[in-house]
Amino acid sequence: MSVLRGLLEGIGSGGIEVIDLTAPLAETTPILMLPEPFGNTVPFRLQEISRYDDRGPAWYWNNISTGEHTGTHFDAPIHWITGRTGDDVSQVPASKLIAPAVVLDFSAESAADPDFLLEIEHVTAWEAEHGPLPEGGWLLYRTGWDKYAHDQEEFTNGGHTPGMSAECAAYLAERTPIAGVGVETVGTDAGAAHSFDPAFPCHSFLLGAGKYGLTQLRNLDRLPVTGAVLIAGPLPIVGGSGSPTRVLALVER
Repeated sequence: MSVLRGLLEGIGSGGIEVIDLTAPLAETTPILMLPEPFGNTVPFRLQEISRYDDRGPAWYWNNISTGEHTGTHFDAPIHWITGRTGDDVSQVPASKLIAPAVVLDFSAESAADPDFLLEIEHVTAWEAEHGPLPEGGWLLYRTGWDKYAHDQEEFTNGGHTPGMSAECAAYLAERTPIAGVGVETVGTDAGAAHSFDPAFPCHSFLLGAGKYGLTQLRNLDRLPVTGAVLIAGPLPIVGGSGSPTRVLALVER
């Protein structure tokens, strides 16, 4: 049996489960709001073109308006000043969009402290128990924050959301073989990361190293600690700094 045929049969039989890690995209989807004088993204919007009426009797369709970094989305290196000479979202090699993934679960710590930060020692302790981080793969950082994604205020929590320290971000960017980091929060950085040195270190270090970010994921609790395969499908926006993305995980059962 060919590898691809085996994959399709595994999915068809349920031996391989496809888990959607994507938050539905709607007008109520939480977005990051920056203080003045910084510019902000627009909320997601649908504008009806026609719906089986005199504007189009047999078809329904819409225009959409949204920011690149709305809902579950992909951060390309060019999104940050440290990666400004790197790839835009259309230039990210397709082969890098299918990769192994591991889950570091710190949901209990984040429930106890919404400002919880992932540190280098958390990562190295995980590696001591589960093995090295996957080359070219994703580190998925579970905090349980997806449970708040139904509400803008709860999700952003006045800037108190978990993330990682500047030291940990630098370590992951410079000393591990991962392709990127995925999180459940509105962005890859902690809510208080504007006050870190450097500010927003996850963006600064990871995107500056040519790595990627995935944000506003959900269902990470359904993934194994190791062994999942992640498929991320951003729109290939020419010149784009990122894109809303459908993120799927393949899990062997």
